[in-house]
Amino acid sequence: MTTSTSEAAKAWIRQRAESLGFEACGFASAQAPWDAGERLRAFLHEGRHGSMDWMARTASRREHPTRMWPDARSAIVLGLNYGPASDPREALAASDRGAISAYAWNRDYHELIKGRLKTLGGQIARRWSCEAKVFVDTAPLMEKPLAERAGVGWQGKHTNLVSRQYGSWLFLGSILTSLEIEPDAPEEDHCGACRACLDVCPTQAFPAPYQLDARRCLSYLTIEHDGPVPESFRAAMGNRIYGCDDCLAVCPWNKFASEAHETALHARESLRSPSLEVLCDLDDAAFRKLFAGSAVKRIGRDRFVRNVLYAIGNSGESKLAAAAARRLQDDSPTVRDAAAWALRQLAT
Repeated sequence: MTTSTSEAAKAWIRQRAESLGFEACGFASAQAPWDAGERLRAFLHEGRHGSMDWMARTASRREHPTRMWPDARSAIVLGLNYGPASDPREALAASDRGAISAYAWNRDYHELIKGRLKTLGGQIARRWSCEAKVFVDTAPLMEKPLAERAGVGWQGKHTNLVSRQYGSWLFLGSILTSLEIEPDAPEEDHCGACRACLDVCPTQAFPAPYQLDARRCLSYLTIEHDGPVPESFRAAMGNRIYGCDDCLAVCPWNKFASEAHETALHARESLRSPSLEVLCDLDDAAFRKLFAGSAVKRIGRDRFVRNVLYAIGNSGESKLAAAAARRLQDDSPTVRDAAAWALRQLAT
């Protein structure tokens, strides 16, 4: 494409992306070299991925966009704002209720975004007779460094993407295409001397700025980690029962953020700060019903109730002891272990 043709194509794609509800849209070369693959190898070499073995198995495909698809020429990175109406850390003060990460307060964003990406990718393929493939973060494509190169934001010291317009609250999706499109200028790092995200972490999961040890991260421990959570981290979980927003929520760039326009991302009241006592009694059917369409459902009932019991143990609420005691006979050994721990904590 000539420069003028490329700019016209970008304007057309941005207009279509906006009509589908995407607030951010940037373009990057899919073939230019980058150092993200080297950082990934170092992360895996240190074992900081914990039990996420799939990261090591797909490492070679993650190292560069062309490892996913050699014919890719350009990347289109889309962002969907999921800004919460209030600071999600407010839920941490309610000891008898659970704190769920803001991204999971309503619809599972993977399904929400993927359909729109397919629509946009199909429109691009038809208009320019090219190929287009769509990705959300379930695929082995490193979207955050790609988003930085596309000018959508930058990877902050907490390793998450930060946007000058939307703060920490952007869901990402990507389209790789065989179409050659002029890339946008990459976004610069605007973290400066700030280390708020590093200092707020309850488990000191950041060995250094821009580095994360997932094995210490409460999002990893409550979502990805199966089996009992190491006892050294249980107290730090507080009442967090799915994910942790601390490093995201404390970012000063959130002062420019706004509440999500997409109504499917507005909080369901039943998920904003649910009762620990009610959640503790969920069987598999009730769990699936309550979290239908939510990202929470993917971790399964046993892992979720495990988290709820840790929160009960941290609550200091003796009224919750009966709920924990009911789980001592649970079918899951992990749940039974968590129930026994919770009762010991409440007793002391």
